Amino acid sequence: ASVSSDVELLDLDGALKELSMMNPRQAQVIEHRFFGGMNVSETAEALEVSESVVERDWKVAKAWLAARIRPSK
Repeated sequence: ASVSSDVELLDLDGALKELSMMNPRQAQVIEHRFFGGMNVSETAEALEVSESVVERDWKVAKAWLAARIRPSK
């Protein structure tokens, strides 16, 4: 792994930890969908919420993470 990708992984890890303190379910949705490879239905079942909740959390959490880890220029 390059230094750049290592830094990006650390940024992502820090951002996920921050998100999990603010909204634990959104962080779980990211972990299940992105890292676990689960689809919306599987994630909803695992978290015992509706698919619409997973879809909303996925959209909001992705946007928050993108804004949080985007390099400032």
